[in-house]
Amino acid sequence: MAANYSFDIVSEFDRQELVNALDQATREIQSRYDLKDTKTTVELGEEAITINTDSDFTLDAVNGLIQTKAIKRNLSLKIFDYGKVESASGTRVRQEVKLKKGISQELAKQISKLIRDEFSKIQASIQGDAVRVTAKSKDDLQDVIQRLKQEDYPTPLQFTNYR
Repeated sequence: MAANYSFDIVSEFDRQELVNALDQATREIQSRYDLKDTKTTVELGEEAITINTDSDFTLDAVNGLIQTKAIKRNLSLKIFDYGKVESASGTRVRQEVKLKKGISQELAKQISKLIRDEFSKIQASIQGDAVRVTAKSKDDLQDVIQRLKQEDYPTPLQFTNYR
């Protein structure tokens, strides 16, 4: 009996690493000369980060700081979906940064079509916000992973449950 091997393509991030990155960014905001008197707040919700600060200039600085801390913690910048900048009370500005998690149906269809078109011996099935890829050979699965890493998708992809 021939064994089937499989893996899942998912789009997730380590929430604890994100919490740590935001904590580091907050501490640096409180100690940095150009940001410490701005009363900037960075709040992490379930699905978004809310940044409230003095001006567009400090908002750009805070966003850059958060991105730097996220990269150092091996988080992809593709998980951040920046909303538009809104006016808050007085001269303050607020921005909501949504956190992307999961693979959209359109992207899942695009990935499974690419696999079907380029690899005839491999099956791809969409399961909720993940794509399950199965084949008879582990080498074929490795080829699929390498091919998908070459593509530039709008969300970060991880390969889990490799067996």
